[in-house]
Amino acid sequence: MPKNPEPTTETLAETENYLVWKAEEPDGETTFHVELGNLTVHFFREEWEEFLELVRSLE
Repeated sequence: MPKNPEPTTETLAETENYLVWKAEEPDGETTFHVELGNLTVHFFREEWEEFLELVRSLE
């Protein structure tokens, strides 16, 4: 097993300008990433769930 294993990543959604992906980190943590042009926002699972709740309330 490598000393510094790489996270496993998965694209969750993508448009021409935006990307949302998640990473299963070697330590067992799942992180979520929202790329908005030159800006990337990183979330831990609890933060991600709260962010989704916020976005859903916009509808």
